[in-house]
Amino acid sequence: MLSRVADSLYWMSRYIERAEHATRLLDVNLNLMLDESATSSDQRWQRMLIALGRPREIRWAGDPYALTQALFFNADYPGSILSCITASRENARHVREQISTEQWQRLNSLYLRLTRPDMGSDSIANYAQPQDALAQVMNAVHQFQGVSDSTMSHGEGWQFIQVGRYIERASATALLLEAYHDDLWAFPDRILEGNEYLEWMGLLRCATAFEAYCKVYTADVTPDRVLEFLLLDEEFPHSVRFSIDTMQHALDAIEGGGEGRSRAEPLRRLMGRVQSSLRYSSIEEIVAGDIVGYLRDIQRQCGAIHNIIYQLYIDYSIQAALAG
Repeated sequence: MLSRVADSLYWMSRYIERAEHATRLLDVNLNLMLDESATSSDQRWQRMLIALGRPREIRWAGDPYALTQALFFNADYPGSILSCITASRENARHVREQISTEQWQRLNSLYLRLTRPDMGSDSIANYAQPQDALAQVMNAVHQFQGVSDSTMSHGEGWQFIQVGRYIERASATALLLEAYHDDLWAFPDRILEGNEYLEWMGLLRCATAFEAYCKVYTADVTPDRVLEFLLLDEEFPHSVRFSIDTMQHALDAIEGGGEGRSRAEPLRRLMGRVQSSLRYSSIEEIVAGDIVGYLRDIQRQCGAIHNIIYQLYIDYSIQAALAG
């Protein structure tokens, strides 16, 4: 596969996943406004910005609708929902012949919906239900991901889409958990009550995990179980372990055998270290140690994986290509 094609498919997938994550965090926090004090409101929205990587372009000024508007439409912020959808569509346009018609239609129609004239200044604040606008984005992204899996051949191009989706998801989930770190390491086995229970339920909903969590642990929400589920569960699609394992399967398919497998040895070693830390660490060991350091190490390793993927498949030298 041409490196430019791999690059566009990879970033198309990363940007659409990033947009869905930001949309979900906004939707959850707007819904939690019904049960909050002024103090918890400030803490909750500031924590959401931490979970989005502390964007320099966005500040919490006490108005949740103004913040939602900025995170939705601010073109100067590359992580805004509109910026991510625009970037994803642009990457899809570059590889239009490599993706299915259904994929392009879903992504293009979402972009056109968000760039309508009536979706300009103050559109979120004036929207009858801001959650409706967010739900439209989430539904469109889920449709795009569904048609990607059902209408595109699961060859090398589809595998790069998988890599992009799950490296973004693993890093985002680790950062989301880090945003809650003050509560994670203080009395992790305590029983939650009142507003504190709502905060942890909100964390689970930010990862689309509340119902799946309840099926495993019932509605007994405790910080250590939340951390264990979102970090170490091998079956839940938004857990860090599931994301890393799925990314490994995709990279194995891309590498193939022979020279390709030999050339990708540094990537395989790094992926193996990340997988081992998630497969063989117990939640008790993680909680007893440096939780924040553990989560930041996952994020650093995701960054290192991205760099090696680029060296191997996208930004490689001519000599390396000829040798392969």
